[in-house]
Amino acid sequence: MKKNMISILILALLVVNIVLTAIMMFSVVGTARKTSALIDDITSAINLELDNQRGTSTEATVIDVPIENIEVYKIEEELTIPLTIGADGKSHYFLVGVALSLNTKDSDYKKLKDTIADREELIKGEIISVIGSYTVEELQEGTDGARMEVLSRIQKLFGSEFIFNVTFTKSLPQ
Repeated sequence: MKKNMISILILALLVVNIVLTAIMMFSVVGTARKTSALIDDITSAINLELDNQRGTSTEATVIDVPIENIEVYKIEEELTIPLTIGADGKSHYFLVGVALSLNTKDSDYKKLKDTIADREELIKGEIISVIGSYTVEELQEGTDGARMEVLSRIQKLFGSEFIFNVTFTKSLPQ
């Protein structure tokens, strides 16, 4: 008789254990989902904030131009640009060569193409300003954001979209 009572007691404790485990799992899973949703909201807000700071919302106009309508203006001097100090706390530099793509069929092309050489120092200043605001880690992830921001600033400088692309012919983070 004692063995049956002990078996019933063990069975009852087993059922109670299963019920309490199920209750605990449902409460933990619900809380974990809410926490995960909160973390997703926070990270998306941070990413939006970073995108706005980085200038990825700049309105650079990139258009498709047939190859026969493209003239390339290469800035002969390669630029060595000091970068913002990143997570490692060290100073880094970015060596970059730059080429501008000009649309020869644009209405502003004839009157502004000859002014590019005169304004080359201003263009270099814009490039240095934009790239210098990045860290080496950001540039190692990709340079598309920096290129688009440089393009936007150059288009704003000339007040025209006859320069439709900026190419980094050489890019070397150091």
